[in-house]
Amino acid sequence: MHLISGMAPLIRAVLSKLIGDEEAKNIEIVANDAKIHPDGKWEILYRHPSSGYGHDKSQAILPYRRLSNPPTVFFFGDGVSDMSAARHANVLFVKKKPGMDNDLAAYCTHEGIPHLLFENFHGALPVVKKVVDGQLSVPEALALGQV
Repeated sequence: MHLISGMAPLIRAVLSKLIGDEEAKNIEIVANDAKIHPDGKWEILYRHPSSGYGHDKSQAILPYRRLSNPPTVFFFGDGVSDMSAARHANVLFVKKKPGMDNDLAAYCTHEGIPHLLFENFHGALPVVKKVVDGQLSVPEALALGQV
């Protein structure tokens, strides 16, 4: 399993708390890192500093898409930093932002990128399970529009 984005030390700490250190060690985190200075201040170490995104998430997805037998790529995003990855996921979930501008949803609509709007992971999990179990095809999942 891979988790993409955020800052690795924070993600690792949350995972360790939720599932324990041993299980958390089995999850590869593909994210920006952080350098913690002696005075306690943090400095973000960007994975792709030359990219306008800081972490070009498409560069984390594309190697899987190029495999001879690629896995189904599920991607969850909520903003501008997710635009580079949007067109490379098989099933793209875009976070609903009631009462707020949703740059990722607007981008996907403008570019014709199929996506599912989701409010929380609880609502999205059944769709992911059905696709993984073969009960729902990727086009059928995307046709749902929102969950």
